[in-house]
Amino acid sequence: MTANDVFQIGLFLALLLALVKPVGQYMALVFADEPNRVTRVGAGVERLLYRLAGIRADEDMGWKRYAIAMLVFNVAGLAVVYLLQRTQQWLPLNPQHLAAVAPDSAMNTAISFASNTNWQGYAGESTMSYLTQALGLTVQNFLSAATGIAVLIAIVRGFVRRGASTLGNFWVDMTRATLYVLLPLSVVIALLFVSQGVVQNIAPYLDVTTLEHARQTLPMGPVASQEAIKMLGTNGGGFFNANSAHPFENPTPFSNFVQMLAIFIIPAALCYTFGSMVGDRRQGWAILATMLLLFVPLTLGLVAAEQAGNPAFHGLAVDAQASALQAGGNMEGKETRFGIASSGLFAAITTAASCGAVNAMHDSLTPLGGLVPMWLMQLGEVVFGGVGSGLYGMLAFAVVAVFIAGLMVGRTPEYLGKKIEAHEMKMASLAVLIPCALVVICTAIAVMAPAGVAGVANPGAHGFSEMLYAVTSASNNNGSAFAGLSANTPFWNVLLGICMFLARFPLAIAMLAMAGSLAAKRAVPVSAGTLPTHTPLFVALLACVVIVVGALTFLPALALGPIAEQLMSATGH
Repeated sequence: MTANDVFQIGLFLALLLALVKPVGQYMALVFADEPNRVTRVGAGVERLLYRLAGIRADEDMGWKRYAIAMLVFNVAGLAVVYLLQRTQQWLPLNPQHLAAVAPDSAMNTAISFASNTNWQGYAGESTMSYLTQALGLTVQNFLSAATGIAVLIAIVRGFVRRGASTLGNFWVDMTRATLYVLLPLSVVIALLFVSQGVVQNIAPYLDVTTLEHARQTLPMGPVASQEAIKMLGTNGGGFFNANSAHPFENPTPFSNFVQMLAIFIIPAALCYTFGSMVGDRRQGWAILATMLLLFVPLTLGLVAAEQAGNPAFHGLAVDAQASALQAGGNMEGKETRFGIASSGLFAAITTAASCGAVNAMHDSLTPLGGLVPMWLMQLGEVVFGGVGSGLYGMLAFAVVAVFIAGLMVGRTPEYLGKKIEAHEMKMASLAVLIPCALVVICTAIAVMAPAGVAGVANPGAHGFSEMLYAVTSASNNNGSAFAGLSANTPFWNVLLGICMFLARFPLAIAMLAMAGSLAAKRAVPVSAGTLPTHTPLFVALLACVVIVVGALTFLPALALGPIAEQLMSATGH
């Protein structure tokens, strides 16, 4: 690694940590049960929205009602996005007269954006109208992100409340997440992007003459508004097919840095929010420390692998050393305006969070460089993870960790003053194991199905990696891709659509069920046998549990590799 690599990674982490406390404390005030200086500012707008929607803001919901409201709302959003795609040729704001999206692709995209995955099997600039992009995809970016935050806040209330039967009001939590957190931050970030040259208009595409006197069509559109919430909500769906590698989406190193910071800021700050709401900020710092303990070494490994370059070149007369004239290392698939450090850091951030935006071609990473993004997803998207969903996923791992510790010392495990018993362990286990099962089972299905291997562009082991990466991405609600796989087919659209839906909603419902059980319990007084969950020992234990569960995905998938190669060879792939 070069000094430039270390500086860029260090600067990013320093600014991120500096923002954790102020943003985290602000969100703790937003979701506080009592009115405060933050919620009073928008109280009038809140009351108007509740009145128009017929919502009783003072009505609390039990976990079942909260889960039903969450599920019905998101399925309704899914249906709206599907209908917009299927009817866009008759709707306004379609200056390019784009046709309706195919049923299987529309279904896949609707599930993708409703589940905060934002997997894209299509090229946005040649498939989606401005109306579909803005009214369908951008709006769903807000709503899916707000859903993740709302579910997390309900789960935190499960730890906080004593002898209660309710977890809050889903509609209030959704409204506050959007009104106070996502919308204002998105406006600020969108204006920053526009200042850097990100496109924001509804003009028809431009036909221009290049320096070589060739004709080229430049796509336009309301890009900056979608780009801001795409990053801030860990959505990842690009307006253009090239995503954040496109100069109209991510034109400068500064816009690239803002995008990376936007991906992590809410997931990181929510750790502080969690600690503040449970009355012990050390708990939030311990969760954040665990995430950093996993993220930093893997990021350094990814950037080091890319800076070292392609090992096949080492014996050849190829100058791959970094110098004043070149970046060195493996620059294949990367934008020269970003270089290796920003591309590698972006790849680690987007797969640690459930974002999926890319500013480089992951299919062109070195073998070890490509392993890191894949493994970060297979850890369960809890190393920061998505807004809300990453932290409640990590809380599921924390419950498993205290249960294991309880077994070792021979006493009933406790976490944040609540006994962890059979029901809580069942729900936490479901949340932890659902993504693992989806990756292994659906990758096996794809390998055995002729329609699955038909989309593979590269033969052998790398072709299997492309399939494994796609299923891993969908089953962990990430959305990035190795991109060598032709996945916009009925088989892949249906398979990945199922993965995305099951990885989002059953997991959230299981965590809400656990929270409902915890809220009904009384607090357990701290004793000499209570495991402290804010110490370096617990941070290490929690990190080990995450790694071990991640191995439940990685090792079976690794075992599928030789079988996949034989099957692909037999079918000409």
